[in-house]
Amino acid sequence: MKKYINKSILLVALAVSTYSCESTLDINESEVDATVESVAPDLLLAGAITAPRAQFSVTTSELGSIMMNQWGPDVNNVTGGMLDEFRLNITQNFYASIFQNLYRGMGTYQAIIDYDGDGYDNHKAIARILKSYYMQYLVDIYGDVPYSEALQFGENYTPAYDDDMEIYRGLIQDLNVALSTLKATENLNNPVGSEDIVFGGDLQSWVKFANTLKLRILLRESELSSSATYLAEQFAALDQDFLTTDALINPPYANAVGQQEPFFANYGQDPTGVDTFDNNYIVPSDYMVKFLQGNTTENGISTNVLDNRILGLFSPLPGTTGAANVVGVQQGATNTTSPPELSELGPGLLVSSSQPNVLFSAAESYFLQAEAAHRTWISGDAQSFFHSGITASFNLLNVSGAAAYITASENRDLIGWSGSANKIEAIMTQKWIASCGYNAIESWIEYTRTGFPDVPLSIIAEKPSRPVRLLYPASEYSSNSANVPVQPASAAFSDKIFWDAN
Repeated sequence: MKKYINKSILLVALAVSTYSCESTLDINESEVDATVESVAPDLLLAGAITAPRAQFSVTTSELGSIMMNQWGPDVNNVTGGMLDEFRLNITQNFYASIFQNLYRGMGTYQAIIDYDGDGYDNHKAIARILKSYYMQYLVDIYGDVPYSEALQFGENYTPAYDDDMEIYRGLIQDLNVALSTLKATENLNNPVGSEDIVFGGDLQSWVKFANTLKLRILLRESELSSSATYLAEQFAALDQDFLTTDALINPPYANAVGQQEPFFANYGQDPTGVDTFDNNYIVPSDYMVKFLQGNTTENGISTNVLDNRILGLFSPLPGTTGAANVVGVQQGATNTTSPPELSELGPGLLVSSSQPNVLFSAAESYFLQAEAAHRTWISGDAQSFFHSGITASFNLLNVSGAAAYITASENRDLIGWSGSANKIEAIMTQKWIASCGYNAIESWIEYTRTGFPDVPLSIIAEKPSRPVRLLYPASEYSSNSANVPVQPASAAFSDKIFWDAN
């Protein structure tokens, strides 16, 4: 497993003392300094929002991009990169930081929620929403995890593990509490202001965010026949006021040590303009490049449509221009000899050290709506939502040509609505493209749920299929052995998350 360098986090106000990405504590120790429990929520919110983003902007999303054949290593300059990932060698140490750091990152949310003072109900609602956002990913990646007894600031060092389905039910309840608070007219004391570095205190935008998150949570288990009654009730009560613009974190970030946007800090340049290790190390996969160029025929796929998003996601070789000059590496290959150079991440992902961080994209929101409408869980035109998702993806990458691409691809299988016999496959294929670089772990989770898109494994994969989950980290077996479920190594490929009906 590769090591990461330059993991920058902008720590705001008192959150400096509450969170450290490089901490050696595990989740069963005090995730947040106990002193923050008495700190007013408005002083904690900005830091609470930024703290978990290094994990998602770097490690978690990169794992998704590798698992879903979007990225690879520059094999011409680095020997043996990503071997565990490509071989599917899933152990207790494989990306263990995801489990550990997400819990640490959520600690300040709990401090805000538990604050004893009056007048901060809307701050607490926002913290409850964001805690639910990250907790869903812990369930989606690990299954049963600590929930009801977690984040208790040292009062419980050995939290029990809760059932994954029950946690999902709890997340919906938490979101309902947050929504009720945000919609109440009497919550006018200590209004949310600039400490909300996502929406600037616009509570209606947080309502949209929470509604969209509820939609994602409900859709995860939408293929479980045993959940049909529950889902029907929940979808009937769902407010269809969803995100239509990108939810972006912007403290603002700056070109200074510890203040760069986390994704750029890891994959771009340091404040002096020097390329980071991962700027040179991460390159596109050959499969994704050919797919976006419209040239791939692997797995029977032949899209034959150029997707201009390739020029936002990846850069042409130095001294060249155009999509034809974007070159990737076959996952698992040991070298490339013709040409000797490989492309790097593109200008749509690496804008500047002060670029905002993508928390929840409008593209994902629209693709969720497309799936829900297609399955008749919500009203609206699924095809229109699908096209809006594509357009939003182009816009986020600052790439032109969305309308022309939609027209050219409309009757094509896998990428177009009318041409795809399986609409869910088309949605997941477009979500695979749109999530690259921003939140690619979403594509791996959705693949686990739906089986789409059917992208190839690396050429050195030692298992016939992708894992369905990660294993609990070794640190849990040493610090919480009485509660952490026992897992054989094979569990990564056989022990499904509750919503996985495949």
